[in-house]
Parts: sequence; structure tokens; C-alpha cells
Amino acid sequence: MQPSVTRTHARSGLTFTAIGYGGAPIGNFNGTFTELEALAMVDQSWDQGIRYFDTAPGYGNGLSEHRLGQALRQHSRSEYVLSSKVGRVLTPMIGAPAGNGDYLDIPPFVATYDYSYDGVMRAVEQSMQRMLTDRFDALFIHDCDVYTHGDAQPEYFRQAIVSGFPALEMLRDQGVVQAIGFGVNETDVMLDAVKAVDVDICLLAGRYTLLEQQPLDDLLPLCEDRGVGIVLGGVYNSGVLATGAVDGARFNYGPAPADILDKTRALESVCNEFEVPLAAVALQFAYAHPVVTSVCLGARNPGQQARNADLFGTEIPVDLWDELRSRRLIREDAPTPSARSAERD
Repeated sequence: MQPSVTRTHARSGLTFTAIGYGGAPIGNFNGTFTELEALAMVDQSWDQGIRYFDTAPGYGNGLSEHRLGQALRQHSRSEYVLSSKVGRVLTPMIGAPAGNGDYLDIPPFVATYDYSYDGVMRAVEQSMQRMLTDRFDALFIHDCDVYTHGDAQPEYFRQAIVSGFPALEMLRDQGVVQAIGFGVNETDVMLDAVKAVDVDICLLAGRYTLLEQQPLDDLLPLCEDRGVGIVLGGVYNSGVLATGAVDGARFNYGPAPADILDKTRALESVCNEFEVPLAAVALQFAYAHPVVTSVCLGARNPGQQARNADLFGTEIPVDLWDELRSRRLIREDAPTPSARSAERD
């Protein structure tokens, strides 16, 4: 397969390339880009055939949106699918910190979480101005999860459901956006959202991978039943499935724990037997589920971005998936590329 392979989401009518461009790195996530370097990353992804681009105000206080918008200006708006997120409002402030967590050398703004109707409307207007666009194809309510808000999560989630989501519905009715949903890191939060409101497409980060398949229990069957598409982020679980069980391997934005390293070694053992990279198996496994519209990847440099495209095109023997099942390294009910090919035949 190639990154330019597409799937059309029936409910929204949007067509996604198999690999999406994840805009967090050019927001100076865990490193800095110059303007020309950021432009080159987007240009390279375009040359690879990628036509789905995702960003967010939270990616470097609007820096990712600004850079991605500038890079995409050279292309016709009808040629690509663009998504961003709501839930943060950015306010200029003299003396604002130059960094925010893992984001470095960012614009002098302060981000405030706001999932209200007015907050969503304001955030979308700000994003459109940063990106020099008149519309989005998809918008996700961002980070209304426990990882971000801790004990305050239930109240933020309630606000997103009763106030923020109706704002997105209004924008969809007006043609400002075509598909709406949630972008979170937790399966149970997304399940609650899909049950509570009528979403089109959601972005789930890090929870459906070779290492984690809990969404097969409830979330993905419900999405399939309702025609909800899923964009997957974090399919390498923050790095360990790309690097393997090496010293310093990362899982869920932190050092990989011992049990994760052990399972990764077991996965690597099977991949080595079949002489294919673990990262290729991780990427193609994630895309095999029928509700997945795209796998969104964020690369830190041109070499990494080129490798991701090669991994997606790597030929994986059918027997590898059977071996992973027999060793109980993936679930019996997890779709794999071989199984889906057989269905088509």
C-alpha cells in the first residue's frame, strides 16, 4: 500500500489518505523548526501523496496552525482534507512563557481551556485566521479527558457535550465544517462522547495499537454500527513501537514501563522471524480496522517522514498476523490486512 491510498467516509463524504500529516511537530513539539524547515516537511508529505492534514491550536500556541496554513496556501483548497480542534482559546500576553510543556519557542499567547458555545466559536474564528482558510473539513473537541484535566474532567466534559458540541453542530449547518467529533487520548471518554451526541468522525490517540486493543470491546463496534469514522493518532504509542524496546523507549509520553517493554520484545521477536520492521506491522495493523479513515503521523525530520511512507508500503506476510494471534500478542477479533483482503476477494 501507499500513503496516497484513500478511504471515503460515507457519513461525511470526506476522502482521507491512508496516512495523514500530524502537525504537532511543526508546532515545535520536543524540538524546533525554522519556517523553511516546517514548509519543507509539509511539501515532502504532499509529494508523498498525503492529502489529509491535522493540526490544533494547542500545538505550540497556534504555531502549527500558522505554519501549516502557510504551507498549504500554494495548493487548491479542494485538493486536501483539513482538520483542527477546539477547546483552547489563545490570548496574546506580554511576557508569556516561551515554552509550554514539550512545546518550545512558541508565540506569546496564553491558552485557556474553554468548551463553551462562545469559546468554540471564538476558537474556530482564531484558527481560520491563523490558517488563512474559510472552512475546515473536520473539527474535533480536543483533550476533554482525564489525562489533561484530572479531577476537573467531568465538568469540562459536561461543558463540551451540552455547550461546545452544539456550537460545532451550528458550524456544520452553516457549511463552515463538514464533520465534527472529539479528539482525545482515552477510550472510555470517547465512548461516552459517541453515546452522548451524534458525532461524525473522532480522533483517538494511542489507544488502538499493537500494544492496546481495548477499543475492540465497545467503542469500535459502536462506531461501526453508527457510521462514525476514526482517525488514529499515536499508533506507535509515543515511540516504543517505532524504536523497539531500546534504552530510553517512550510509551504514552513517558519512559516505557517494564511490562510494555516485555510485550514489545515479544512483538519484535515475531517481526524478526518474518524479517519485517515492527513499525511497519504497527502502522498497517492500525489501518486494518474498517472504521479507521486515516492514520495520522507526526514526523520530526524528513528522514523519519520518508521512513513512515516506506513502512506503509512494506509487504507483510499473511502468516505473521496468524503468528501474532497464536502467541496472543494481538486479539483474535482484531482485523488485520490479510483478513480484510480475504473478505474483499
